[in-house]
Amino acid sequence: MSTVRYGLTPYPPLPHNRASINLTISKRENRWRISPAQRERLAYIEFRLYFLGKVGRSDITERFGVAPAGATRDFALYKELAPGNIEFDNSSKMYVIREGFVPIFEHVPQRVLTALSQGFGDGVNPVAGPLIPCEAPPTLNRLRVDILAPIARAIHSGKAVKIRYFSGTSGASTRQIVPFALANDGLRWHARAFDRKNSEFRDFVISRMDEAAVINDGAPEKHELPAQDNQWNRIVELDLVPHPDKEFHELVKRDYEMDGGVLHLKLRAAMAGYVLRQWHVDCSPDHSIKDDAFRLWLKDALALYGVGSASFAPGYRSPSSKSS
Repeated sequence: MSTVRYGLTPYPPLPHNRASINLTISKRENRWRISPAQRERLAYIEFRLYFLGKVGRSDITERFGVAPAGATRDFALYKELAPGNIEFDNSSKMYVIREGFVPIFEHVPQRVLTALSQGFGDGVNPVAGPLIPCEAPPTLNRLRVDILAPIARAIHSGKAVKIRYFSGTSGASTRQIVPFALANDGLRWHARAFDRKNSEFRDFVISRMDEAAVINDGAPEKHELPAQDNQWNRIVELDLVPHPDKEFHELVKRDYEMDGGVLHLKLRAAMAGYVLRQWHVDCSPDHSIKDDAFRLWLKDALALYGVGSASFAPGYRSPSSKSS
C-alpha cells in the first residue's frame, strides 16, 4: 500500500486564476496519490474554513468517522496544499481562515446554500440541521419517496412506468409513461415523459401520482425516446429587461446580474413558460401587467411562438389568438 508523505518542502502559494488552481491541485494530488475519500475530507475542511471561518479536528472525525490521527493528517495535507489558507489558533484549538485565503476547490453557490441551511450530507454521519441561522419558505409540494424511487429507476434504466395519475381534466386514471427526465418548475417536480395513453410527450406532476411501478418487460419504442421530444430538445433564447413601467431599474439590473441591462436566458421550450411564471415575468407585448411583483419584462414575446409551455407565461398572447 502506498503511503502519503508529509514534511516535504512547502509548495509555493497557489495562483489566483481558477484554471491554474485546478491544474496545480491536480498535479499535487497526483504526486501524493490522494484518494477520493481524502479529497472529500479536504473539501469539507475548506468548506468550513471558507463559510464558517474555522474548523476543528472533531468536525472531521464526527462527519467522516475517521480516527483523530487521520484527521490530523488531513489538516497537515491541506496546509501543505494551500499554506496561505489555514492556520492553527492556540486559544480556541481550532484551525481558522487566513486573510489571504484562496479556495482550491469549487464551491457551487446553490449547493453551499443547501449545506448552510439544511446540513451537510446524508448517510451514516450527516451534519444535520442548519450550520448558520437560515430561514426559507416551507416546501408545499411534498413528494412520496415510494413514488419518486420507481420514476427515478425508470429514467436511469430506460424503462416505462405504470402509474395511477390524477388529472384536472380526466380525474384518476391508470396509464403507462416512459419518463426520461425530472424537471422542477420552481414549485413542483415533474417527470418529463412520453404518455402512451395520448401518444405524446407531456409533463407529469409527481405529487399527483398515487401508484408507480417499473415495467421491466420490453424497451421503449423509437418514437417514445427523448430524441423525439421536440419541445424538450428545442432551446429558446429569451431577453429579460427591467419592467418599463416599474421603478428601481438599477436595483433590478443588480439583482439579476444583467449585462448591459439585459438578462439573456436559454431555456428548454418545455420549461420556458414555467420559469417565466415562477420569476413573475410580464410576457405581454405591451408590458401591461400592473402588479408590482412583476419586475421583469420579456423584451420580445415572439420568442415564445410555438413554445408549448407558453400558456403558463404571464400575459403571453399568441399572435394567432389576436382578435382582428
